[in-house]
Amino acid sequence: MVKKSNEATPDVPARGDWRRYEPVELSPILTHALEAFYEHGFHGTTVRDIARRVGVTVPALYYHHENKEAVLVALLETATNDVIWRANAAAEESGDDPEARLANVVEAVVLHMTHRVRLAALDSELRYLQPDNRRHYAATRKKLETLLTEVIEDGVDRGVFAVTLPAETARALLGMCQAIAKWYHDGGPLRPEEIAERYVDIALTTVGVRGLASRTGLEHPGGASSAG
Repeated sequence: MVKKSNEATPDVPARGDWRRYEPVELSPILTHALEAFYEHGFHGTTVRDIARRVGVTVPALYYHHENKEAVLVALLETATNDVIWRANAAAEESGDDPEARLANVVEAVVLHMTHRVRLAALDSELRYLQPDNRRHYAATRKKLETLLTEVIEDGVDRGVFAVTLPAETARALLGMCQAIAKWYHDGGPLRPEEIAERYVDIALTTVGVRGLASRTGLEHPGGASSAG
């Protein structure tokens, strides 16, 4: 397992408005590594590439991080911490209404996948982690799946959602949201908020309640949004 870095891993963002996104505070090493991984992938990036971008020597980089995998681990932890606190805050904000909780959690995940697309895209690099690190990351990421499953189970218990397999439905919805990082890019035709609204509509329809389209005038993908 990769030992703890001498360079502090970025803290969990300060709690506040889960819809508000400020630039991620990363060290120069993590900032440049993130860009390199996004452009060339983890396998296609070398420690020398990262050091060159930062403007330090390779030994200097190793002073802060044991190896390239340790850099990836630090970035993955930043990503998971960010999405998990936002999803939890979104769920808490909506009270005990299952429909509102599901809508908020899905919105929070989609906003993370778009506003933090470079961090979110790192999930596909999980295969390069050593077993111990992979298990640790999977366990942390599982918290998000557990939250969404509990929201859906609560909706089923209250007779709000028509779902027979809550856990599988939660995994399907998360897979749908996480796939956004594979195609989304800044400057695309839809803003993050518009994408989130459409995915909330899909999620609500999936669990058997009326989606946002019928309540806001939002058209489904392929048509124009109500925002014009």
